[in-house]
Amino acid sequence: MSTRKTRRQVWGLVGRYTLLAVLSIVVLFPIYITVVNALLTGDQLGSRTPTLFPLHPVWENFSKAWSDGHFGHYMVNSFVVTLLIVTGQLITAVFAGYAFAFLEFPFKRTLFVVFLATLMVPFEVTIIQNLTTVTDLGIYNSYAGLAIPFMATGFGAFLMRQAFLGVPRDLQDAASLDGYGHWRFMTRVAVPLVRPSVAALGVFAFLSAWNQYLWPLLVTKDDQFRTVQVGLKQLAGSTIGDIPLRFAGAAIAVVPLAILLIVFQKQLVRGLTAGAVKG
Repeated sequence: MSTRKTRRQVWGLVGRYTLLAVLSIVVLFPIYITVVNALLTGDQLGSRTPTLFPLHPVWENFSKAWSDGHFGHYMVNSFVVTLLIVTGQLITAVFAGYAFAFLEFPFKRTLFVVFLATLMVPFEVTIIQNLTTVTDLGIYNSYAGLAIPFMATGFGAFLMRQAFLGVPRDLQDAASLDGYGHWRFMTRVAVPLVRPSVAALGVFAFLSAWNQYLWPLLVTKDDQFRTVQVGLKQLAGSTIGDIPLRFAGAAIAVVPLAILLIVFQKQLVRGLTAGAVKG
């Protein structure tokens, strides 16, 4: 009986790892193909037989894409805008999540439902009004115009509320006896306990901000403030020989995201599961 049970466990483990391997291949294959195409010449890329491994990789495509596309300038702009958005979302989400979890005020549930309702409003619905507002405020074609509309999100407030609900109320009662007000309790007790959720929100905010294309294109008028996703357009040529440069540019643009996910993968998983039980 024990032998049969052991066999089932082994085959179950093999099946899970096989499924994970297949899913990993499906997810990583487009990235692999992007890198492969970036290392080909235009003629190789246009051949009828697809190439899955470059026999004579053209590494110069990356340096040419970096210089021709002015990626250094665009990467700096992307980092500045992304850091502003991430910082803004973390601050507003922590304050909103703490308020919804620990404070009592009129229409608390109604306001939280309104926050959740914003998740169902597509960005395209508000883009014209946001553009008009940014222009009226005089922050068109600036870092502020790129970042301010995204410095608060309903998703961030929801995620942090769920995380704060997992903090035992006994800790708040004990902190109150020690003379801690809401500010000291939040900064010294609650936030340190939900650091995985804060890190997860930071990763999501970084991914979303870094990958923005439409808004940076609309709210900037020249290359001074444009971001790396818009900068990829600089590599769009009219001949097939320019296509590998675009793949090289896309591979360069994804490097910061890959590093971020590798470094914060544990915090990302823990942050997403931290508030799964409490509601």
